[in-house]
Formats: sequence, structure tokens, C-alpha cells
Amino acid sequence: MKCCSIFFHVNAAHNAVHLLTGIVALLAGMAGVGASKTFFKIFGLVYGLVAVLGFVVGDGMLLGLISNNTADTWLHVGIAVVSLIIGFAPSGEPTTTAA
Repeated sequence: MKCCSIFFHVNAAHNAVHLLTGIVALLAGMAGVGASKTFFKIFGLVYGLVAVLGFVVGDGMLLGLISNNTADTWLHVGIAVVSLIIGFAPSGEPTTTAA
């Protein structure tokens, strides 16, 4: 069953994906900088692929499960870009080298 907010088309599967993503993000954040950066790299790549799929499908169902529209697709582009920047940016942690 598809439901529409003012801008985004959502359904139960769409909401479940975002809730699961949030839980994984929290766990990665609690695990440390390395896990967080890995999460953002993977998350950015996955959302980039979801955005491409969204442009191909247009307004409709992604993989027959998740509702999508143009606003969703552009949101996924933005999320992917920000996530990839965070994932690949220097962490600011001092590096140690073997003596």
C-alpha cells in the first residue's frame, strides 16, 4: 500500500529500510570511527545505486517493493553524496606508524 506525504511516496517497506539503516548507523557509530567510515562508504554507494535505479524506474516501485518518486530519487542522490564525502574524508584521528 502506497502512501504519499507532501513530497515523498512511502510505504511500509520504504519505512522499514530507513529504520533498519538508522539502526545500523547507530551501531556503526557506537563501534568507532573505522566502522562509521565503512558504513558511510557502503551506505553512500548503495544509496547512489538506489538513486540511479530511481531515475531509471521513475515514479513507481523499486524492485517491486519500495515506492519511489522524483523527490525520493533526488533525496537519495543528496544522501549518497553526503555519505560518500563523510566516508572518504580524512578522519582527523592521528595516525601511528611503526618505529
